[in-house]
Amino acid sequence: MSLRKVFRSRKFSKSFKELRGIEEDQGKNGIVPDSEAESDKVAAYGTSWSTMLPELLAEIIQRVDVSEDRWPNRQNVVACACVCKRWRDMTREIVKSPSQSGKITFPSCLKQPGPQDLPHHCLIKRNKKTSTFYLYLSLTPSFTDKGKFLLAARRYRHGAHSEYIISLDADDLSQGSNAYVGKLSSDFLGTNFTIYDSQPPHNGAKPSSCRASRRFASKQISPQVPAGNFEVGQVSYKFNLLKSRGPRRMICSLRCPGSGETSDSKSLDSQKMNKAESAASGCTVLRNKAPRWHEHLQCWCLNFHGRVTVASVKNFQLVATVDQSRPGGKGDEETVLLQFGKVGDDTFTMDYRQPLSAFQAFAICLTSFGTKLACE
Repeated sequence: MSLRKVFRSRKFSKSFKELRGIEEDQGKNGIVPDSEAESDKVAAYGTSWSTMLPELLAEIIQRVDVSEDRWPNRQNVVACACVCKRWRDMTREIVKSPSQSGKITFPSCLKQPGPQDLPHHCLIKRNKKTSTFYLYLSLTPSFTDKGKFLLAARRYRHGAHSEYIISLDADDLSQGSNAYVGKLSSDFLGTNFTIYDSQPPHNGAKPSSCRASRRFASKQISPQVPAGNFEVGQVSYKFNLLKSRGPRRMICSLRCPGSGETSDSKSLDSQKMNKAESAASGCTVLRNKAPRWHEHLQCWCLNFHGRVTVASVKNFQLVATVDQSRPGGKGDEETVLLQFGKVGDDTFTMDYRQPLSAFQAFAICLTSFGTKLACE
């Protein structure tokens, strides 16, 4: 029997119950076990899941982490972290960040940099009736399979302005929810957008002071829930009133999460910590990759490598002109960090990689929805 089957079986729990039953019987009969024998028995068997030997516990979680590399089987890794606090701490040490492993496991991974070598392939489903957008992690090459749900966003009108509330819960899209992760706010023309995060992007970050960034209209409900949002990026579309410059042109300025986390990051001295905090304040600048004009088709074209099948003004690819995650801060303008395109009436693909997180990539793609008369 494989280790996974033994782990899922009830043999461990049965042995624990039998051990406890023997101890209770001995206590009723007045038999006091020898202290050394009792300690050896506890060390060998344990009295619960939380007292399992560290070596055995690490071996179990490592094997589960390696074997369950994709969803839905990836949920077994999450189940290991839900057993108890000791299992959760061990899982945190073993399971690597998405930038190192390329796997999305926990909700916190949605705000960590994506993989460096190969991008994450995602799908965005749109519901026009409710102005709701759903982000899924693609599990198969098919565009019809939803995959694993990651985030949801809903557009709200506030006079001439629009806001997209982004949440971990598809049924609870409000700023007062515990599932709230951030929002996207636009200006009057819908050409300038600001991305807000519900949590501080780095130590010492202060929430935005503008009125539109506040989460609650009244006083702060709980000291554990920030009353404000933290600005982490801006997206701007250039005007094209004369329609002489081709498709949309956009520029993004983002505070991307750090990608250099290691297991011994907690042992850094104060000097390195201050250096990391100063680097976190730097911005990564992205711009859309210029398409080429196809004389035969009489249209603007980009190579999406089969990930986009429908022509649309919303389609774009972003490259970095300034990338704080690279040595010297200079971006590679040949590597596409984010691409977004249409594959159906209400289905779009979203592929992103380091230094962008899933949350930032989703927020940038949301800016492409809606009519922009001044940019087309």
